[in-house]
Amino acid sequence: MRAVIYTQRVEIVDAYEERRDCADQRIADFIRECGFLPLPLPNKRELAAEMVSSIKPAGIILTGGNSLEKYGGNAPERDGMDRALIELGIRRRIPLYGFCRGMQSILDYFGNQLMEVKGHVAVRHLVYEGEKTYEVNSYHNQACVELERSCGLRSMSQAEDGVIEAVCHQCLPIVGTMWHPEREKEFAAQDIGRIKVLFRGRKNG
Repeated sequence: MRAVIYTQRVEIVDAYEERRDCADQRIADFIRECGFLPLPLPNKRELAAEMVSSIKPAGIILTGGNSLEKYGGNAPERDGMDRALIELGIRRRIPLYGFCRGMQSILDYFGNQLMEVKGHVAVRHLVYEGEKTYEVNSYHNQACVELERSCGLRSMSQAEDGVIEAVCHQCLPIVGTMWHPEREKEFAAQDIGRIKVLFRGRKNG
């Protein structure tokens, strides 16, 4: 079973003067359900290339949590780690998927601006993808409503208010969604299928 590496959020514990890396256990469950071995990464940018070279992952997942520092976040080490992993993914053609903050990192890397949005925290709403409509969870304060023309990304789905809910790169194996696949009571078949297609280059089964 090939490994998929994933990032972790930063929790700041003032009482112990600690900055802790942590992740919802359901993220590992979701990756395992997709058929891969989940391996979390510490937020140490200088280790990124070494770990990717050693593990040779089938894919990289940029997870949720912590806003980008330029939009009020307090975890610059996450910003650096996400950027390093995106660059490694591009250079080595490693498929990369980002959700929520992970998609925001992808948008930012390719030169897109985020804006404050309302009605997207701890709710469920519909997204529109061509002729398809389906419901997703939502836990974000910042989003993008218009992509830069030359950024290389393409919008795949939008919410009713125009917020871009999913993107893919037009040439590189990079996909992002604003919803959390691990926060569904039962993992959605479409989310599992998306990872299998991206990381294995083939459809379910």
